[in-house]
Amino acid sequence: MNLPKPARDDLRLERSPRPGPRADTRLWLIRHAEVEARYQGVFGGQIDMELSPRGHEQAVALARYLRSKTLSAIYASPMKRVLQTLQPWVVNGVPRPTIMHDLREVDFGVWTGLTFGQVQDRFGVSAWEWLNQLESAAVPNAECAATLRSRVEPCLRRITHNHPGQEVAIACHGGVIRMMLAILLDMPLPRMGAFQIEYASVTQVRLRPEQTELQLVNFTPWREILP
Repeated sequence: MNLPKPARDDLRLERSPRPGPRADTRLWLIRHAEVEARYQGVFGGQIDMELSPRGHEQAVALARYLRSKTLSAIYASPMKRVLQTLQPWVVNGVPRPTIMHDLREVDFGVWTGLTFGQVQDRFGVSAWEWLNQLESAAVPNAECAATLRSRVEPCLRRITHNHPGQEVAIACHGGVIRMMLAILLDMPLPRMGAFQIEYASVTQVRLRPEQTELQLVNFTPWREILP
């Protein structure tokens, strides 16, 4: 399988012409498609799993939807499930994805590889409260919310700095998308549990000079196509 060839992840900020009045910037936050069956319903975190057969179908449907969009750049997590999701899309002139290592999924520590039920049985904690658990640094050996933010926020700031007034896609993971929303909306991470972020979903955020607008949440273009 030929994964999309990443662009070089240069740590330097690109120089831009001195701007006039600021135009709106739009971010397309894309979660990877469905993962292989043995990792579904599991805190996969930084396990580098692949897509399921259905996940590959979702990726094709997602690509059909995204081809109608004109994007200036694509940034992506280095994990297989993200790159495989992008593969059907990044052809025929679509920008090559720039890989950002810090867009990888949350490290769930001792919860990694466990189902929600196993977390409840072993630790007496409702895994549905996972965002609160990260916020309070309560998961042993896991990233806490502050640590996650410390690696995700510089990526987000760099992307918006380099692409003012443009439309940019960021392909990554459910936990990372929720952290980005928390940063952009200036809200606590646990509040982002109100947003469902499904496999192969698209969430759009409009960055205006005076405010940030959440314009689209958890749109799943494959849902009308696949059974």
